[in-house]
Amino acid sequence: MAVRCILCYISIMKKEKEEKLLLIDTNSIIHRAFHALPPLKTKKGDPGGAVYGSLLAFFKTFSEVNPQYIAAVFDSPGKTFRHKKYKEYKANREKAPDELISQIKKTKEVFSSLGICVLAKEGLEADDILGAVSSKFANEVEIVIVTGDMDILQLVNEKTKVYTLKRGVKESELYDIDKVKERYGGIGPEKIADIKALQGDASDNIPGVEGIGEKTAIKIIQKYGSIENLYKAIKKDKETVFSEKITEKLKKEEKKAFLSKELAMLDKKSFSNFSFCQFSFNKDSEKIKRVIDDLGFVSIGKRFLEEKTKEEEKKKENEKKGNLKFTFK
Repeated sequence: MAVRCILCYISIMKKEKEEKLLLIDTNSIIHRAFHALPPLKTKKGDPGGAVYGSLLAFFKTFSEVNPQYIAAVFDSPGKTFRHKKYKEYKANREKAPDELISQIKKTKEVFSSLGICVLAKEGLEADDILGAVSSKFANEVEIVIVTGDMDILQLVNEKTKVYTLKRGVKESELYDIDKVKERYGGIGPEKIADIKALQGDASDNIPGVEGIGEKTAIKIIQKYGSIENLYKAIKKDKETVFSEKITEKLKKEEKKAFLSKELAMLDKKSFSNFSFCQFSFNKDSEKIKRVIDDLGFVSIGKRFLEEKTKEEEKKKENEKKGNLKFTFK
């Protein structure tokens, strides 16, 4: 084990600049696919629409990103540290139907069968694990996160980009720093939690400040940079923020604003039991074909496998020319 980790470390140091780590925000993709796609069945007759959609998103993103390393990140059932801070966190969500729960479990099995590292930890959401992994390895590889959750945009930086899925899981949009700033009126990824602090988030039942929507929240953060600076200005300078009405709302719900920022921010430190060795991925055509055939989703991986064949032919051609690139397996 020690020798393997040393070799892994040496390999990381030697990795070429174009090597990439693909992180899959699996639960968000499963939920999006479950509600957007028809209720398909697997070969065994089990619910499979969300599993199909997750694989569709994975194959599509893999083909575009061409990563050498992959991890599929999952939420864990039960309460998280956010529920301890705010008992109403996600209290507005209905219990997930059995058909969805079974497909989350199945998707986890499928990704494991494909040789993809699966990450989860009790008490943490997938978002926090994504934050921990991307933060730890951002200086070593290019990182791409595929998700259906816009909250993940706060992880975007010079080395990390985010694919957000649209129209179910069939289309995606790539966010880098400039794209995030375009989306939030010039505000960078690191300030998204401040916007959420004021705006709130209905999907997670994060309260925010009542009566302040996204447009107003963006304008406030554009002016003050953070909610800390905002409240310093209100208290110290007795400044009126846009209008007396908005200022009174902010004063009245200061505690909610700071609580909402805590809930919106990702915990990048509580998940640390992982190593880069886990994420190495060998695209095995036979294994992929076997897993897909077992599900009955014959057509879904056809293009993916065809591209694998082309890659292998290109690799053999490079070997003949003595132009084989270094890769870590």
